[in-house]
Amino acid sequence: QVQLVESGGGLVQAGGSLRLSCAASASILSADAMGWYRQAPGKQRDLVADITLGGRTNYADSVKGRFTVSRDTTKNTVYLQMNSLKPEDTAVYYCHADSFRTSYFRPGHDYWGQGTQVTVSS
Repeated sequence: QVQLVESGGGLVQAGGSLRLSCAASASILSADAMGWYRQAPGKQRDLVADITLGGRTNYADSVKGRFTVSRDTTKNTVYLQMNSLKPEDTAVYYCHADSFRTSYFRPGHDYWGQGTQVTVSS
């Protein structure tokens, strides 16, 4: 019903930068929050950063000071700017919509993008 499409992943050397984009098929202002998660092989999927409807941001301790989450509500797009990348940042990064409402009469649902691979070489 709601599609989230990530882009911008790739291979980068340690210390480099990437910017991920998540394009939603409906207004991101219909969600309580939009966020980025990541998952490495054999690991659980963990929150990296999110931004609430009101614009408040939250970051995992491991990325504070290096990553920035932002949004463009006119484009229904959420971004994750990743600077000073480290090999331990290597993972599949997923866009997530928290309680995305598509109907005034029904509660919102969570949605996930397909993921984009980020590989940081040392």
